[in-house]
Formats: sequence, structure tokens, C-alpha cells
Amino acid sequence: QLQLVESGGGLVQPGGSLRLSCVASGFDSAFYGIAWFRQAPGKEREGVACSSSGGTTNYAASVKGRFTISRDSPKNAIYLQMNSLKPEDTAVYYCAADPRYGSTCQPFWDYAHWGQGTQVTVSS
Repeated sequence: QLQLVESGGGLVQPGGSLRLSCVASGFDSAFYGIAWFRQAPGKEREGVACSSSGGTTNYAASVKGRFTISRDSPKNAIYLQMNSLKPEDTAVYYCAADPRYGSTCQPFWDYAHWGQGTQVTVSS
């Protein structure tokens, strides 16, 4: 059974950092495009970063230069390093996977498989 489990969320002050983890099971994530999404209360879901199985990464303009997506294939894990956090980054963060995105990806594309999410709160 394909499963994605996120962790690493929490409360952080503005300007701080967090690293989110997404551990995959039931499939080899190295052959899947992976994305991180977020959804704040009352707002639409937003794709923030993606990594294709071929190594291409792309970011939403709102996080470019502050967030970094990376993979650890032996651990079947995907990470989102978030630096210089702002209150507007507060949201539930989800990882998602799709086997279609080999050579490239975009964070706003559709993804077939989803995790349950982890809460990130940026507040003083």
C-alpha cells in the first residue's frame, strides 16, 4: 500500500527555520515526482515545491530562495527545508507523489497520492 507520512511541523518564530520530512512506503519514491503543498485556513491549496524523479526542482514564487526540496533515496524520504519563515507561511503542509513526473515537474500540477499533513505555525 502506497503511503506518505509527513513530520517535522511545529511552532517557530518569524525568521526561523524548520525541516519537514516525508517518508514514503509501499513504493520507491525515486521513480516518482514529489511535491510539497500547503493549505492555510480559508485559503486554496498551494503547491510550493516539487522534485521530479529526474532531478528537476521548481518552486512557487512565494517561497523561492527560502525553501529547498531534497531527497534521500536510501531512506525513501523527501525533505522541505524552510528558512526565513514568515507568518504567512503558516499552513498545513502536505507531501504528494505522482509517477508521471519524470523529466520535470511543477508544484501546481496534479499529484495522485497524498500524505495526511503536518501543521506549521509561524508566530511570535
